[in-house]
Amino acid sequence: MPRIALCTLIVCVLAVAAAVVSFAQGSLLGIVWVLLAGLSSNMTWFYVKRGRASAGQGKSVTG
Repeated sequence: MPRIALCTLIVCVLAVAAAVVSFAQGSLLGIVWVLLAGLSSNMTWFYVKRGRASAGQGKSVTG
């Protein structure tokens, strides 16, 4: 798993935790956290697929 995918996965987990805490406190700010979790989740899948594709071709992720 590429390092950037791992970072976006951590952001996704933290955003979900923040959304749960926010909704538990009765704040509607949790909607923003849910949107951020969705965005970072999509970024994670993108970078994982990109890493697998480049590993199959023998190219580096940066090049």
